Amino acid sequence: MKIAKTITELKTGLEELGRDKTIGFVPTMGYLHDGHLSLINKAQGQNDVTVVSIFVNPTQFAPGEDLDAYPRDFDRDSQLAEAAGTDLLFFPDPAEIYPAGASTFVEVEGEITRKLCGQSRPTHFKGVTTVVNILFNLIQPTRAYFGQKDAQQVAVIKKMVRDLHLPVQIAVCPIVREADGLALSSRNVFLSPEQRSEALVLSQSLAAAKALYESGERSVKVLKDQLVSQINTMPLAIIDYADILDFETLADIETITAPALAAVAVRFEKARLLDNIILD
Repeated sequence: MKIAKTITELKTGLEELGRDKTIGFVPTMGYLHDGHLSLINKAQGQNDVTVVSIFVNPTQFAPGEDLDAYPRDFDRDSQLAEAAGTDLLFFPDPAEIYPAGASTFVEVEGEITRKLCGQSRPTHFKGVTTVVNILFNLIQPTRAYFGQKDAQQVAVIKKMVRDLHLPVQIAVCPIVREADGLALSSRNVFLSPEQRSEALVLSQSLAAAKALYESGERSVKVLKDQLVSQINTMPLAIIDYADILDFETLADIETITAPALAAVAVRFEKARLLDNIILD
């Protein structure tokens, strides 16, 4: 596995691997877990070359968020990435991605970035779309792989790719969970044993909402009330949002008549956890 820390090293590595080959790209912020590895495995199986980036992107963190505390372990990550079949690992410093004086951003406007995570983190997606666009420009992947756990991020990136006519296919892979149902996240490391136990309410509340939906319930209000009431049974859980939206557009709906996304974000002190399920 090649490791590149600079853009020059990245371009050299890509040339050595062969620019005429298909490239599968997995962008990450590191502290890899089985969810990331499932994306790498998928990319490795569908492309000639697999590129993984590890970059804790400062522009998607607002002041007071966990940028400095975000878990990092490059030695461990590089070993896991190589074992999963990565051909080239890009591990740049922030100054490499954002040169001195950089003031150009890519932003997807509209409701798609204003609700869910965008409501409590209004600058977040501007940072996400900017860095993903930079990485796409540098790597020029055939396909890029994202996890369904970050469903809103996936929808925003798909819209950016469509609006800007970027020549990359976005592949969305299923959420990977622990045996007890907790969605894998790098931030799970921040949970105390008691918080870890209570965090199961995310997947449990979503499963209960799906069961209610499958029994015939189509009212978004009824299903949202079920989500909120179940999460609120956990004393350490603080709801950021619990919502049900159109799956494709993230538009508000009152009644489910097409595939819908049930999504929750819940805080446990330092850990802000996301989870979702598709009602289809």
